[in-house]
Amino acid sequence: MSIRINDIAPDFTAASTAGEIRFHDWLGGQYAIIFSHPRDFTPVCTTEFGAVAQLSAEFAKRKTKVIGVSVDSVADHDKWKRDIEAFGGAPADFPIIDDSSLTVAKAYDMLEADYYLPTEGRTPAHSSTVRTVYIIGPDKKVKLSMTYPMTVGRNFAEILRALDAVQLTDGKPLATPANWQVGQDVIVALALNNEQATERFGALDIKLPYLRFAKAPQ
Repeated sequence: MSIRINDIAPDFTAASTAGEIRFHDWLGGQYAIIFSHPRDFTPVCTTEFGAVAQLSAEFAKRKTKVIGVSVDSVADHDKWKRDIEAFGGAPADFPIIDDSSLTVAKAYDMLEADYYLPTEGRTPAHSSTVRTVYIIGPDKKVKLSMTYPMTVGRNFAEILRALDAVQLTDGKPLATPANWQVGQDVIVALALNNEQATERFGALDIKLPYLRFAKAPQ
């Protein structure tokens, strides 16, 4: 079953490097990012988790929790974290879930169409956990999803940019244009007429009757 924008993020209980996680309780009314990877001690995943470790202060500034999903055990995660920290130059202090049963991967539709699960000798290709990212809001609803194949490392600068856009527009009559960056103007929704939009967001830069820009709220 696919996960759609505005679905309630599936709840689960799982072991992790931070102890047992009850996901909805762990969210605690904050934004969160949950992301999967094929397996511990693999090259692309090590670079990705290193990137997340480096961005720890950026996620904290946005009051956003981060949690990883892996098909390996907590014991393997704890060993692998040393490699992540050595490569990334920052501690991997976010939880990594033990999803050796693929319970979370299945709930969040993180598997390729042709995955299978052998009884032994499993490799990333067997379980085919693709590189999936979900941004989840304080209301526990899915705000954004991204999926990359196993061969393509994620751009965490883009994930951070997307998080900024989600937080800026969540529940507001605003949208961000193509290639938007923090500090740039935003688009006012057509639900507001020009007078209402000006009253709420200040002077408008009207490019087309249906395309109106305003300064981004602080």
